[in-house]
Amino acid sequence: MQTLKRVRLKKNNAISYRLNPSTTTTMQITHIAAECYPYAKAGGLGDVVGALPLYQNKLGHNASVVLPMYRTKYLYNHSWTNIYEGTFYFSSALLNYTIIRESTNALGFELFCVDINGLTDREAIYGYNDDTERFLAFQIAVVDWISTWQTKPDIVHVHDYHAGLIPFMMQYCYQYQHLQSITTILTIHNAQYQGQMDWSKSKLLPAWDGYAWGKLDWDNAINPLGSAIKCASKVNTVSPSYLQEIMHNANGLENLFEYEKGKCYGIINGIDTDVWNPETDKHLVANYNIKTVASGKQLNKAAICKQFNLDAAKPLFIFIGRLVHEKAADILPQSITQALYTYQNNLNFLVLGSGDSRIEKELTSLNHPLTGYYNSRIAYNETLSHQMYAAADFILMPSRVEPCGLNQLYALRYGTIPMVRSTGGLKDTVTDLGDKDGYGFTFKQATVGDILHTIGRGLDLYYNNKVQFAAVQQQIMALNYSWEASAAQYIKLYKL
Repeated sequence: MQTLKRVRLKKNNAISYRLNPSTTTTMQITHIAAECYPYAKAGGLGDVVGALPLYQNKLGHNASVVLPMYRTKYLYNHSWTNIYEGTFYFSSALLNYTIIRESTNALGFELFCVDINGLTDREAIYGYNDDTERFLAFQIAVVDWISTWQTKPDIVHVHDYHAGLIPFMMQYCYQYQHLQSITTILTIHNAQYQGQMDWSKSKLLPAWDGYAWGKLDWDNAINPLGSAIKCASKVNTVSPSYLQEIMHNANGLENLFEYEKGKCYGIINGIDTDVWNPETDKHLVANYNIKTVASGKQLNKAAICKQFNLDAAKPLFIFIGRLVHEKAADILPQSITQALYTYQNNLNFLVLGSGDSRIEKELTSLNHPLTGYYNSRIAYNETLSHQMYAAADFILMPSRVEPCGLNQLYALRYGTIPMVRSTGGLKDTVTDLGDKDGYGFTFKQATVGDILHTIGRGLDLYYNNKVQFAAVQQQIMALNYSWEASAAQYIKLYKL
């Protein structure tokens, strides 16, 4: 296996990647993102960035991750080494930054964080009034640091708009143009979020070639995601179907995707099958495998139902995710209420998530009147999510937009049958039971009517087709959506 030896240069305090004489290497890959599980996670982006580099390293490459230094529990619970200090001008201000590295390689890849006092060192990932400045400063610091490396990375892989201006800076900012030859990859996890900023913010960028203004502009604003699509060597979305969908629905970037489609690809996400493994998952009351799925899930279901005052003798439907319009969480209250009425309370619902305060309030307000049949936990809770996947019979995902979706893949791994709207990655990963070799339930529209009809199909399977229900549970646990195949596809993309 090829390895790299890291050397700290005394002359300029830069980092050099030098080959160990006894080995050779294939690719040096640097991932840059706003999230990386378990350091900092708000959604699927964090899961992907926390797993893809690990599996690329297992393939014999040297992948690392760079992200802002948030003040999370992970930061304080691990040992870090200061490896580089630098400065850059941010408009007229001179900012200092420090690069720190997690000392133990605990994640299976090198994790670097960028500390910019007052900007990156916040407790939350997003949600501040100066997020534009925070992520812009982070990107400048990353490019400035990479520019000092004696041996440059083969691939700079940026994720979503938070790192979207890096390909532009590597090509058009004067002091970093020696990075032009490095291959840059943009992965789009959600095209609806683009980081648009007023042109007045252009003064914050390092000095750049004014003739390249069109590489930044989209609809009379600086659009970091649009810029990355224009400037990156290759672009990929996190599922093939989502790539087709954004040609027609990309929050104003549709024409750009159509123009650049020749360098755009779709690669379905994988899941970390070591983290998501019902046979070894430490979060569960009872572990189980494909042979013991029925008894194992029943034990976990009994525990969850006791905790949330539900009936373990009835099928358990769950929703896990952000409570936002994209996930169609706004129609959950009505869907749940009508389903319980229509199907005479012969089912349970459990919701876990947070997001829109109005949706949170509506879901919480159902806890008391629907006691015994429904409950909710308004929070992000990694442990509880594992327990819910293990306990549930069905997972409901009526998403209006779902670039890939990981929850359905976790559910499959735990023998929980997915009920999904046929869109994006859900369309690519779930086949309806009515089709050949089908193993889930799909529906066309994010409406209460479609959800109710699909729930009815699930109840019929649960109550009236016990043998088929058990067979489907075993069938979906045998499916392979691990990161091995997806990581290999990314390596192929790098080489195109």
